[in-house]
Amino acid sequence: MADFTVNKLVRVTAPLEDKSIVLVELNRGPVNAFNQPFWEELGSTFDKISRDGSVRAVVLSSSNPKVFASGLDLSDTGALVNKNGLDPARQAFKLRHHVLHFQSCISAIERCAQPVIAAVNGIAYGLAIDILCACDIRYSSSSARFSIKVDLTTLCFLDLLTKKLQEVDVGLAADIGTLSRLPKITGNESLLRELAFTAREFGPREAVQLGMVSRVVEGGRDDVLGAALELAKVIAAKSPWLWLEQRDFYCTLGIIREMVEQSLEYQATWNMSMLQSLDTAEAFKAFTTKQAPRFQPLPKL
Repeated sequence: MADFTVNKLVRVTAPLEDKSIVLVELNRGPVNAFNQPFWEELGSTFDKISRDGSVRAVVLSSSNPKVFASGLDLSDTGALVNKNGLDPARQAFKLRHHVLHFQSCISAIERCAQPVIAAVNGIAYGLAIDILCACDIRYSSSSARFSIKVDLTTLCFLDLLTKKLQEVDVGLAADIGTLSRLPKITGNESLLRELAFTAREFGPREAVQLGMVSRVVEGGRDDVLGAALELAKVIAAKSPWLWLEQRDFYCTLGIIREMVEQSLEYQATWNMSMLQSLDTAEAFKAFTTKQAPRFQPLPKL
């Protein structure tokens, strides 16, 4: 296996006797909230694994027993702020580049040559859903809680369990992969739209109903991780050409992947202007002052 000792935020180990199985753990305290260095390291890690011919299966998990990932670290909003007073066109150009780079780092999971099995435990909010949708197979613990929303990492952990700041409430669409990949994963469009529009929390049973996870394992992190590693053993014992061929056929010779890429690019282009909305600043202000946000209506056409 390649050397990953330089990694700080994404831990990579080969925990089994079969060293062709790699465990990738999200490892940014306190609640695996993603800032730019975190998602860039995640992308580079999967690109590096993909080039390693000795690896035959990857399990993606969290080092935190209570949180898989809590979404975006909203204290890391430097790319969204127009610090240099750029005109709208130049700021939009900058934002589009930022979103495309972000998308590419998360898509590294989908690009990975080896099958990627997600073992989800605890809280999985916002960006966690984008990440999960990029995996090949998703197992969930019975204690997992999902939502298309973001949490503030500056909240203490107890606040994280009781106070949620939703993506839909801060003007951030799930443009890093959820809205591009989840529709092809699920067969329940009505439920998917409900979850996207409301950002309400849902559990593992509903995740199975949605088609987002294929198995619910009773217990917590260690239980679902054990089940995912057992599956990885089965896959790793097969010829690598078997899963390489089947993954390619699953993507219908690239047609499905091309549709996802087009959708991601469209969302990046859309958000190059929408991320400049005053609603985002209003939502942050309302959250910090604990007052209801006051959003202006759309203009009449």
